[in-house]
Amino acid sequence: MRRRCLLLLLALLCEPGRGREPGPGAVTCGSVLKLLNTRHNVRLHSHEVKYGSGSGQQSVTGVEASDDANSYWRIRGKNDDTCQRGTPVKCGQAIRLTHVNTGKNLHTHHFPSPLSNNQEVSAFGDDGEGDDLDIWTVQCSGTHWEREDAVRFKHIGTDVFLSITGEQYGHPIRGQREVHGMPSPNHHNYWMAMEGVFIKPSMDPGKHDEL
Repeated sequence: MRRRCLLLLLALLCEPGRGREPGPGAVTCGSVLKLLNTRHNVRLHSHEVKYGSGSGQQSVTGVEASDDANSYWRIRGKNDDTCQRGTPVKCGQAIRLTHVNTGKNLHTHHFPSPLSNNQEVSAFGDDGEGDDLDIWTVQCSGTHWEREDAVRFKHIGTDVFLSITGEQYGHPIRGQREVHGMPSPNHHNYWMAMEGVFIKPSMDPGKHDEL
């Protein structure tokens, strides 16, 4: 009996097309979440503090605190028609990450970052509307972005990866880590979905998971 159950399980796992459907832990369009850099154990963060060099735009950093409200980001599509609320995000899909508290988008461009001299990452735009340099692709190994998976974010316009290598700021954001773009994939640019409100893949906009 045990052997029959094992054979049935193997047959189900090997069935063509099996595994393409998103699991219950899929990250979906419209969800609001925090992103953890798995190498340095800090969350992607922004605030109304501008860079004193480079672009002078709103700074993006990494923070150790898990309960900081300025670390929430909303998942949106390249445009709103390509990422319907509750739709699972596919690996390779183009998205925007909009900072909830300031309405600016995760952005990068050809300015040097202030500490490491990599590529500056900033928050840009107003009320979620910026420009083409706000667009990133989700790089993951399966079909959909799952919450338990470490993923990378590759910038479409400049081909860099969203990264942290550990440099720390002084006053007025003492202890926060520099976030920047790096040209190659490595262990500094893996991110994982953490706390948030995850919209379920359903036609009912009222359904969501809170973590």
